[in-house]
Amino acid sequence: MSTEPADLIVIAYDGTENARRAIRYAGRFLAAERAILVTVWEPMVRQAARMSGLSGMMQPDWLPDDDTEDIAHVEAREVAEEGLKLAADAGLQAEARCIESGTTVWTTIVEIADELDADVIVTGTRGTTGLRSLIHSSTADQVLRHSHRPVMIVPPGK
Repeated sequence: MSTEPADLIVIAYDGTENARRAIRYAGRFLAAERAILVTVWEPMVRQAARMSGLSGMMQPDWLPDDDTEDIAHVEAREVAEEGLKLAADAGLQAEARCIESGTTVWTTIVEIADELDADVIVTGTRGTTGLRSLIHSSTADQVLRHSHRPVMIVPPGK
């Protein structure tokens, strides 16, 4: 029985060591014609508004200039470029996409995988367990729960 490579894998990449590990394992265990490395980002103004809302502080009244590029987007592109190098080192034919999230990171990952009709989604995880995992559900856990596609979750190393 022979197996054929997947047409497309989506790899969630945020620059963390767990995400780096997920790329290495995807290259090691998955054969794919192409891979899309997805780095999800949220504009700084939304991050600030969310954080001030959580802390009970007043929301900031500043808005970024139209002439100034959002620092979160700049950082996301840098993270994605790093991920592309790792993917190439892992033997994957990859391209990067920085996707602005309008909702949650996990929703964005699932939506882009659906849009691209990916064969599998690859993600790392923080590896939390017990009460902490019940309080702070991971992106990987939410992708697994809400995607109808196969999901390869790579746990953190020792």
